[in-house]
Amino acid sequence: MTQFSWLHRGIVEIFPQPTDADSETESLEKRLETTNRPLRIKLGIDPTGADIHLGHSIPVRKLRAFQDAGHTAVLIIGDFTARIGDPTGKSEVRRQLTEAEVAQNAQTYLDQVRPILDFDTPSRLEVRYNSEWLSRLDLGKIVELLSTMTVGQMLAKEGFAERYKKENPIFIHEFLYPLMQGYDSVAVEADVELGGTDQKFNIAVGRDLQRYFGQKPQFGLLLPILIGTDGVQKMSKSLGNYVGLSEHPAQKYQKLQGVPDNQLEQYFELLTDLPLDKLPENPRDRQTLLAWEVVRQYHGEQAANEAKEAAKTGGKEGAVPEFSLAGVSQFPAKLAYILGATALCKSTGEGKRKIQEGGVRLDGDRITNVDTTFQQPSELHGKVLQVGKNKFVRLIP
Repeated sequence: MTQFSWLHRGIVEIFPQPTDADSETESLEKRLETTNRPLRIKLGIDPTGADIHLGHSIPVRKLRAFQDAGHTAVLIIGDFTARIGDPTGKSEVRRQLTEAEVAQNAQTYLDQVRPILDFDTPSRLEVRYNSEWLSRLDLGKIVELLSTMTVGQMLAKEGFAERYKKENPIFIHEFLYPLMQGYDSVAVEADVELGGTDQKFNIAVGRDLQRYFGQKPQFGLLLPILIGTDGVQKMSKSLGNYVGLSEHPAQKYQKLQGVPDNQLEQYFELLTDLPLDKLPENPRDRQTLLAWEVVRQYHGEQAANEAKEAAKTGGKEGAVPEFSLAGVSQFPAKLAYILGATALCKSTGEGKRKIQEGGVRLDGDRITNVDTTFQQPSELHGKVLQVGKNKFVRLIP
């Protein structure tokens, strides 16, 4: 186990596994020991939003662990599948994105995972876009893919079964999603696919399709869904219990200092490489170490030390400069005007340019619409407005 401690850390399941009744099945550990070439480790990311959080970083970190072990990370940007939207866990059909929306989101995703993955060592990373092969499928090939699964098999998928039972609409194009994600494994000849526990069905489809097309089926490696900073529900931007990868170091530090005691070990296991048997006993010291270590990973040691010191001297809010919205002469107010009022930009005109360039974020969310308007100050209270990497203020009454 020691040799593969990096592999098993934070893992929920690796499948298939050999059993007493099926001793012919090879284990992933055996494959890693005996392979005479780097294995191809697939992770697919659908850029359905502009920003990602620490929960999304978990499979990316595991992908880096495979890189460090000498294998090839194949990061698939699902620019084609994102236009369908993964129906997993959804009670209704997802909005289909435009090609332009997907392209913009894809670039921000790559920017955000750059601190995690090894982009520099030759042959350690392939970044692929699945439109490369999926956009070229003709109707005959699509019919062939559809013929590999039955409607009954599709309805067994979590989410589909529930929607069917409740008589919520299921559209035919949604059935294509698992098949297209599975075909990605065929296209890149994946040896291993990483995903959250909610992706087991899709990964298994990839195994079936590889077998159908004469390839050796991939292993599936499932990782847990991270509980949010509230300690109750999974990390989600909509629930407000998230830590965004693009957030300012001070924001990250502040949020991670508040992780509940009962979630600290999971955060250390999934978000750091620190030995779990050498963590501080005191929960407060653990929170401080967690906050410092995660900030260090994304922003460097100096930024982590500055965030730690600012939190000590300034209290919970002291790490981020504040701006009173009383300094905005009137509401409704356009964001470009607010940028000028806060002095983050020299003028409203510069604010518009920064928004158009994608350099403005509000609580970690990139704002790209120059006409973004806020009706009243309460919509902004407590939020951090940021321009570029180093200019930011917390908006207060």
